[in-house]
Amino acid sequence: MEEELPPPQSDLSSPNPSSSIDTTLQKKHQFTESKRSIESLLNNSPNTPDPTLLKSHLANISSSISSLEKLVAESSYFLPPYELRSSLKCIENLKQSLENLNSQLLPKKKFSFKNKSTSKPNPGNSNTNPIPPNPSHIPQSIRDSPGIRNKESQTLSKNFKNFKEIGEFTLSDLDSCEVKLIGCINALFVNKLRNCRVYTGPVIGSILLEEVENCVFVLASHQIRIHNAKGCDFYLRVRSRPIIEDCGGVRFAPYCLRYVGIEEDLTEAGLEEENESWGNVDDFKWLRAVKSPNWSVLEESERIDCVEIEDSGSIETEVEIEKV
Repeated sequence: MEEELPPPQSDLSSPNPSSSIDTTLQKKHQFTESKRSIESLLNNSPNTPDPTLLKSHLANISSSISSLEKLVAESSYFLPPYELRSSLKCIENLKQSLENLNSQLLPKKKFSFKNKSTSKPNPGNSNTNPIPPNPSHIPQSIRDSPGIRNKESQTLSKNFKNFKEIGEFTLSDLDSCEVKLIGCINALFVNKLRNCRVYTGPVIGSILLEEVENCVFVLASHQIRIHNAKGCDFYLRVRSRPIIEDCGGVRFAPYCLRYVGIEEDLTEAGLEEENESWGNVDDFKWLRAVKSPNWSVLEESERIDCVEIEDSGSIETEVEIEKV
């Protein structure tokens, strides 16, 4: 008989139920107060034509929403399922309200949610996209972002060191491809990949993966959210707990990528230190005391060796940045 693992101390099944209840009430109070603060910011924008002040106001709201989303992710084990769904819906509504407000205040500029980090600001593109709670509400700025799309059985590489203006980047509709991305970008959206291997330098903001199957991903980011992944391995360096939803057979291991200049890129992205969050996965469709069966830690004997990539056009196809 397998030894049953004890439930986390933070669960409602903890031997001390009064402590768990107190923690739950505290998290709910924090959520309510933060929500009220964000709604106040949304309803009280500065009355000024100065775009600098308006951008600062919008960025402050975006940062507050990101913090609220992080609070919900950290509280997932405390909250009953109906309260978790309600909280995620509330965050979704706040993000939509922010996009609407941005359209009113800065109609000529696209706005995307900024993921709060300690990294250096990118003067070419100060906006980054955190992971939205529902993949059907992916911001249009990500859907229309530059990227690599509709490729099959190719080895593709891109070096972003000379493309500081690139904010969001998309990998979409790839089959049996190997993708190598060198340098920093602000946000990455991965959609509809099969039988692919993807190696990327650090992402300053967030990564969203949706509908991926039988792939290997080596990724570094402040926040990673994974929807509808089947039979994939993820080698991650991430600041917050990875979030999975509607996934099965996914395995996790630490980041294992090298290229010339990667240490500088990791420092720029605020990811120079490994905090082992890669192995603390939240499954938003498995809200029980016991560990989710949908993911596991990849055994060391089955992990790939450290991957070393270089910016070379001799073997890889140096892809042009596409925009839909």
